[in-house]
Amino acid sequence: MPPRLIFFQARRTAIHAVRSSQQDRPSLCLRLAPQRSITTDEKPLPEAEKGSPGPNQEQLPHVSEEAASMNNITGDGGPEIEEQGTPVDEVLKRDKGSQAKAPKVMKEPMQPPSPKGTRSFSTSTRPRQGAVISFEDSGLQTTGHTFELPALPLAANMHMKYRYAPIVKQVTNLLMRDGKLSVAQRNMAMILNHLRTASPPSVNPDRPLLPGSPPASHLPLNPILYLTLAIDSVAPLLRIRAQKGMAGGGVALQMPVPLALRQRRRQAVMWILDSASKKPSRGSGRGGFAQKVAEEVIAVVEGRSGVWDRRGGIHKLAVSARANLNVRRR
Repeated sequence: MPPRLIFFQARRTAIHAVRSSQQDRPSLCLRLAPQRSITTDEKPLPEAEKGSPGPNQEQLPHVSEEAASMNNITGDGGPEIEEQGTPVDEVLKRDKGSQAKAPKVMKEPMQPPSPKGTRSFSTSTRPRQGAVISFEDSGLQTTGHTFELPALPLAANMHMKYRYAPIVKQVTNLLMRDGKLSVAQRNMAMILNHLRTASPPSVNPDRPLLPGSPPASHLPLNPILYLTLAIDSVAPLLRIRAQKGMAGGGVALQMPVPLALRQRRRQAVMWILDSASKKPSRGSGRGGFAQKVAEEVIAVVEGRSGVWDRRGGIHKLAVSARANLNVRRR
């Protein structure tokens, strides 16, 4: 019968063998270099004399002091170190030669400071009597001017804000899109330039312009008058307003309402712009729309535009609806 194996005893023998092998290994240690210490054999650091800075604390002299010491050695006059940062007026008082070459502002004596609580200037304005004078009273030379000088006092509209004609400013505002005023002004300038350079129009006697208008051959000489005459000639005098409930039973009644000058011109300009936008384009470029508007204005003066038919339709409807003005509200 084979001998019995004792596992617990074999485990203790293995652990004892591992511990004995670890004890036989040499131990590791970190060896540090010995610290250096000052002994009596070494030479000590030099000591500074009493009242003087050490070898590493001595600072270089200032540039002005160095220049002064060099000039003393060479015999030349060095800079005035004592006057470094001295005010200019004190330097001028000591140096008579510099006073003669000083500016006029420095020569004037300094005024004494104003007492506390007072000002050397006034914060209130006083009305000036007789501020408005004429050119004749002032003695100004008016000869040699291309145009006569304006009469004083100036009118209320003699301001840079009103430097354009009212009709030009109104048409420019109606031409503007998306707040781009510069683009509208450029188009307005192109329209006036096209009216000035175009051939004189031929007026249709069936659709006459406003009475008192200049001859057609004179219109290109004044493009602003050209534009004003075309707009005022097709501007409607009335508009139709639908008055609800005037006919009874909630039925609206058409009532003619007169228009002011700016309202009439606005309606005419909107008709002209609508007709110009429906025209076919003749090419690409920034002046395409301005050219179409200028051609529509010329067509209005010559009586070929459809704006005349729209104006006639509004007037016929207003004449037929004038009987409704005496209808009382039910």
